[in-house]
Amino acid sequence: MADPASYRPATGTIPTGPGVYRFSDREGGVIYVGKAINLRQRLNSYFADPAALHFRTQTMVRTAAKVEWTLVRNELEALQLEYTWIKQYDPRFNVKYRDDKSYPWVAITWEEEFPRVFVGRGSKRRGNRYFGPYAQAWAIRDTIDSLLRVFPMRSCTKGVFNSARASGRPCLMGYIGKCSAPCVGRIDPGPHRELVQDVCDFLAGRTGALVRRLESQMSQASTNQEYERAAVVRDQLSALRQATERNAIVLGDGTDADVVALAEDPLEVAVQVFHVRNGRIRGERGWVAERSDDGDTGQLLEQFLLQLYAEDEQAIPPEVLLPALPATAELLGQLLTERRGSRVRLRVPQRGDKASLLQTAARNAADSLAMHKVRRASDLSTRNLALEELQQALDLPTAPLRIECYDISHTMGTEVVASMVVFEDGLPRKSEYRRFIIRTIEGSNDVGAMREVITRRFTRLLEERLQAESAGEGPLLVDPTTGVPRKFAYTPSLVVVDGGAPQVAAAELALADLGVVDIALCGLAKRLEEVWLPGEEFPLILPRTSEGLYLLQRVRDEAHRFAITHHRSRRSASMVESLLDDVPGLGEIRRKALLKYFGSLRKLRAATVEQIAEVPGIGPRTALAVKEALAGQEAPVSVNLTTGEVLED
Repeated sequence: MADPASYRPATGTIPTGPGVYRFSDREGGVIYVGKAINLRQRLNSYFADPAALHFRTQTMVRTAAKVEWTLVRNELEALQLEYTWIKQYDPRFNVKYRDDKSYPWVAITWEEEFPRVFVGRGSKRRGNRYFGPYAQAWAIRDTIDSLLRVFPMRSCTKGVFNSARASGRPCLMGYIGKCSAPCVGRIDPGPHRELVQDVCDFLAGRTGALVRRLESQMSQASTNQEYERAAVVRDQLSALRQATERNAIVLGDGTDADVVALAEDPLEVAVQVFHVRNGRIRGERGWVAERSDDGDTGQLLEQFLLQLYAEDEQAIPPEVLLPALPATAELLGQLLTERRGSRVRLRVPQRGDKASLLQTAARNAADSLAMHKVRRASDLSTRNLALEELQQALDLPTAPLRIECYDISHTMGTEVVASMVVFEDGLPRKSEYRRFIIRTIEGSNDVGAMREVITRRFTRLLEERLQAESAGEGPLLVDPTTGVPRKFAYTPSLVVVDGGAPQVAAAELALADLGVVDIALCGLAKRLEEVWLPGEEFPLILPRTSEGLYLLQRVRDEAHRFAITHHRSRRSASMVESLLDDVPGLGEIRRKALLKYFGSLRKLRAATVEQIAEVPGIGPRTALAVKEALAGQEAPVSVNLTTGEVLED
């Protein structure tokens, strides 16, 4: 790799105006394209201390052998030139959103004399018209099958078409009425192209005119007493409506828009797009990409939209719905407007059907990212690599086959709880998860709570070791009387705490007080994904591409999820008890029975008096008193101080 200093521009030679820059390798291939309002300030940041750069950026500047730039007049021109260069050079160090699965599309071979329709995947060819992509291949094939009953255009391959033309006999589709058989001259190119145009109109969402035309033809045939013709058109109309109803209306105003949602973590980002045409979802796609820097949501959206519409400018809709507006939203809108030829709006829906659809897309993006992580974690070779990387990075004697992670959760210093999750061989072992209620620490003291939970967990470990030694036996991993595994008998290879240096120091002190010196310890801080080791002044920075870091992050996130789940259940129970303290005849046992029956305070609030009375031990009079006690009480909103997350019942 090249030393960045070898090709760094001389001091003062980089202009201070707006422009676009590109890094090239020794062979002259462009490997990265970026834009800047101030070129000098931006480019100088690449030649600063390499340790301060993102891992992917470090690799890029060491791979490059030359940097060039082009001055422009304003930020809009910079965005346009960046868009053009990314499309032209396809630089490998720019963020690449790759499909998390292969989506089918519908193609029309428009430039042929007799165009054909077919469903395919993969790369696209010049001269064809494409529609989609679609979520399910079987669904769009059924739709095309229904369409061919209405508009019998050609759907056969070139080989079948030429064979039928040579023999003078149409294929099966021609005999059953799903093809107008242009191969044997039953229809001329002009009328056949009209059928093709009707199919294109349907796939583009313009179905209203088609339905009205068929209704008019059916009415006219009936008036002329051409009942057989009217019956054929009726069947065609039924098939068209059946094909139309396959896509439910999601936006009643007939909007054409792309709905874009993100799900991100410090290492990766997933994007989900719903392509809505004429108010119906005509296609959806998902992408997953590795993050190349610490850019915010707006920057990720800008990069994604440039890549999405660089692939197919004809697919740019008049409206793009986003979870947040990029800083360059106005300029990006102008660029897309120029490419489309008419106005394109970027907006964030606040309420109504569009906001609900955006939330649905966001849930799909989150699910896509979770599934991607599961697929990645389930690969045996990847898990082995992650454990080996952790062994080397943390200087462990062996690979950490059993990892325990601890997290603290509370709201305003109340209902403080902790979680312990266990990963063995890189996979979660949920039967070993444990919950703790922190009793000796008051207020928002994460450090003290962490020390308490580590002390309690490893005190139990030492007690069970002592029992085994006193009995003259080996490690008692299973209770000899019941055969049930002991809760805390297994010794972890690595303890991970959620937090930075203070949490690690608290855990180290707790282990030292107990005399436990044979267990490795580290902490993972959320903001920069830094790994903190006991007694170290500076954190350990693992590469963003490291499988070891990915495993630590997954363990930490699982501990956080488990702690939040426990905290919510505790908070619901305490809220029920506090709200129902004054209800006559309702003691602690009945309050717990209510919470167990309904599951949460929200469901209890929504229940009727009759439903409450169905709980064992709760009669109609007590049920009415419970309902009156809850009436008029506003559900409080609590925020987890550790994460900033709003907690709901």
